[in-house]
Amino acid sequence: MTARERIEQLGLEPHPEGGFYKRTYCSASVFPGNLELDPFPAGRPHATAILYLMEAGDFAAFHRIKSDEIWHFHEGGALQLLVLHEQAPADIIFMGPNHALQVTIPANHWFAAAPVPGTEYCLVSCTVSPGFHFNDHEMASATELSAHYPDQFELIRRYCRP
Repeated sequence: MTARERIEQLGLEPHPEGGFYKRTYCSASVFPGNLELDPFPAGRPHATAILYLMEAGDFAAFHRIKSDEIWHFHEGGALQLLVLHEQAPADIIFMGPNHALQVTIPANHWFAAAPVPGTEYCLVSCTVSPGFHFNDHEMASATELSAHYPDQFELIRRYCRP
Protein backbone atom coordinates (compact mmCIF):
# COMPACT_ATOMS: atom_id res chain seq x y z
CA MET A 1 0.00 0.00 0.00
CA THR A 2 1.32 3.46 -0.85
CA ALA A 3 1.37 6.39 1.53
CA ARG A 4 -1.45 8.11 -0.36
CA GLU A 5 -3.59 4.96 -0.27
CA ARG A 6 -3.00 4.66 3.49
CA ILE A 7 -3.85 8.34 4.06
CA GLU A 8 -7.10 7.88 2.15
CA GLN A 9 -7.96 4.55 3.80
CA LEU A 10 -7.47 5.97 7.31
CA GLY A 11 -9.15 9.32 6.54
CA LEU A 12 -6.10 11.33 7.60
CA GLU A 13 -5.97 15.12 7.24
CA PRO A 14 -3.00 17.52 6.96
CA HIS A 15 -1.39 18.39 10.30
CA PRO A 16 -0.01 21.93 10.94
CA GLU A 17 3.43 20.46 11.83
CA GLY A 18 3.58 18.44 8.60
CA GLY A 19 2.34 14.95 7.83
CA PHE A 20 -1.24 13.70 8.17
CA TYR A 21 -3.30 12.76 11.22
CA LYS A 22 -6.63 11.70 12.68
CA ARG A 23 -7.71 11.72 16.32
CA THR A 24 -8.61 8.18 17.31
CA TYR A 25 -9.17 8.50 21.07
CA CYS A 26 -10.29 11.08 23.61
CA SER A 27 -10.83 9.97 27.20
CA ALA A 28 -14.24 10.52 28.72
CA SER A 29 -12.60 11.54 32.01
CA VAL A 30 -11.60 15.18 32.17
CA PHE A 31 -9.87 17.63 34.49
CA PRO A 32 -12.26 19.39 36.89
CA GLY A 33 -10.55 22.76 36.51
CA ASN A 34 -9.19 23.14 40.04
CA LEU A 35 -6.12 25.24 39.22
CA GLU A 36 -4.70 24.68 42.71
CA LEU A 37 -4.46 20.94 41.96
CA ASP A 38 -3.76 20.81 38.24
CA PRO A 39 -2.51 23.17 35.51
CA PHE A 40 -5.12 22.19 32.92
CA PRO A 41 -8.50 23.86 32.42
CA ALA A 42 -11.85 22.26 33.17
CA GLY A 43 -12.91 19.82 30.50
CA ARG A 44 -9.39 18.88 29.32
CA PRO A 45 -9.37 15.12 28.66
CA HIS A 46 -6.93 13.04 30.67
CA ALA A 47 -5.57 11.46 27.47
CA THR A 48 -5.89 11.61 23.68
CA ALA A 49 -4.41 9.65 20.77
CA ILE A 50 -3.90 10.17 17.04
CA LEU A 51 -2.71 8.22 14.04
CA TYR A 52 0.08 10.14 12.31
CA LEU A 53 1.69 9.49 8.93
CA MET A 54 4.70 11.19 7.36
CA GLU A 55 5.76 10.65 3.75
CA ALA A 56 9.30 10.68 2.36
CA GLY A 57 10.71 14.21 2.37
CA ASP A 58 8.17 15.53 4.88
CA PHE A 59 8.78 16.28 8.55
CA ALA A 60 7.06 17.30 11.76
CA ALA A 61 8.50 20.74 12.44
CA PHE A 62 10.03 21.62 15.80
CA HIS A 63 7.27 22.17 18.33
CA ARG A 64 6.47 21.54 21.97
CA ILE A 65 3.39 20.79 24.01
CA LYS A 66 2.57 20.94 27.73
CA SER A 67 2.04 17.17 28.08
CA ASP A 68 4.08 14.01 27.72
CA GLU A 69 3.73 12.49 24.24
CA ILE A 70 4.28 8.79 23.61
CA TRP A 71 5.04 7.75 20.03
CA HIS A 72 4.17 4.18 18.96
CA PHE A 73 5.54 2.78 15.67
CA HIS A 74 3.07 0.83 13.48
CA GLU A 75 4.30 0.36 9.92
CA GLY A 76 6.45 1.63 7.08
CA GLY A 77 10.08 2.62 7.26
CA ALA A 78 12.14 4.13 10.03
CA LEU A 79 11.83 7.66 11.33
CA GLN A 80 13.94 9.84 13.56
CA LEU A 81 12.83 11.95 16.48
CA LEU A 82 15.01 14.96 17.31
CA VAL A 83 14.73 16.23 20.89
CA LEU A 84 16.47 19.39 22.14
CA HIS A 85 17.87 19.61 25.67
CA GLU A 86 19.21 22.51 27.70
CA GLN A 87 23.03 22.54 27.74
CA ALA A 88 23.32 19.11 26.04
CA PRO A 89 23.44 17.72 22.51
CA ALA A 90 20.15 16.92 20.80
CA ASP A 91 18.89 13.36 21.09
CA ILE A 92 18.35 11.62 17.76
CA ILE A 93 16.14 8.61 18.42
CA PHE A 94 15.29 6.13 15.68
CA MET A 95 11.94 4.33 15.54
CA GLY A 96 10.75 1.59 13.25
CA PRO A 97 11.84 -1.82 12.03
CA ASN A 98 14.98 -2.80 13.96
CA HIS A 99 14.69 0.33 16.15
CA ALA A 100 12.60 1.53 19.10
CA LEU A 101 8.90 0.80 18.83
CA GLN A 102 7.87 3.29 21.50
CA VAL A 103 9.43 6.63 22.52
CA THR A 104 8.27 9.19 25.09
CA ILE A 105 8.85 12.90 24.54
CA PRO A 106 8.70 14.69 27.91
CA ALA A 107 6.37 17.68 28.31
CA ASN A 108 7.72 21.09 27.26
CA HIS A 109 10.63 19.72 25.18
CA TRP A 110 11.22 21.04 21.66
CA PHE A 111 11.18 18.17 19.16
CA ALA A 112 10.82 17.34 15.49
CA ALA A 113 10.45 14.12 13.50
CA ALA A 114 11.18 12.94 9.97
CA PRO A 115 11.30 9.72 7.96
CA VAL A 116 14.88 8.57 7.44
CA PRO A 117 16.18 8.68 3.83
CA GLY A 118 14.84 5.75 1.84
CA THR A 119 11.60 5.54 3.84
CA GLU A 120 8.47 5.86 1.67
CA TYR A 121 6.31 6.60 4.70
CA CYS A 122 6.00 5.83 8.39
CA LEU A 123 2.80 5.37 10.35
CA VAL A 124 2.82 5.97 14.10
CA SER A 125 0.33 6.83 16.76
CA CYS A 126 0.85 9.48 19.41
CA THR A 127 -0.72 9.26 22.86
CA VAL A 128 -0.77 12.49 24.86
CA SER A 129 -1.44 12.76 28.58
CA PRO A 130 -2.91 15.05 29.79
CA GLY A 131 -4.88 15.18 26.56
CA PHE A 132 -3.71 17.26 23.62
CA HIS A 133 -5.27 20.61 22.80
CA PHE A 134 -3.97 23.04 20.17
CA ASN A 135 -3.91 25.78 22.86
CA ASP A 136 -0.93 23.90 24.37
CA HIS A 137 0.87 23.51 21.03
CA GLU A 138 3.73 25.88 20.18
CA MET A 139 5.47 25.85 16.79
CA ALA A 140 9.12 26.92 16.91
CA SER A 141 10.54 29.97 15.23
CA ALA A 142 13.93 29.03 13.75
CA THR A 143 15.35 32.41 14.76
CA GLU A 144 14.21 32.23 18.38
CA LEU A 145 15.04 28.53 18.80
CA SER A 146 18.52 29.00 17.29
CA ALA A 147 19.20 31.87 19.68
CA HIS A 148 18.37 29.58 22.59
CA TYR A 149 20.20 26.52 21.17
CA PRO A 150 23.04 28.01 19.05
CA ASP A 151 24.92 24.68 18.86
CA GLN A 152 21.90 23.15 17.10
CA PHE A 153 21.55 25.82 14.39
CA GLU A 154 21.73 23.47 11.37
CA LEU A 155 19.29 20.97 12.86
CA ILE A 156 16.85 23.73 13.80
CA ARG A 157 17.07 25.38 10.38
CA ARG A 158 16.39 22.03 8.67
CA TYR A 159 13.35 21.17 10.79
CA CYS A 160 11.51 24.48 11.20
CA ARG A 161 8.89 25.83 8.82
CA PRO A 162 8.85 29.46 7.68
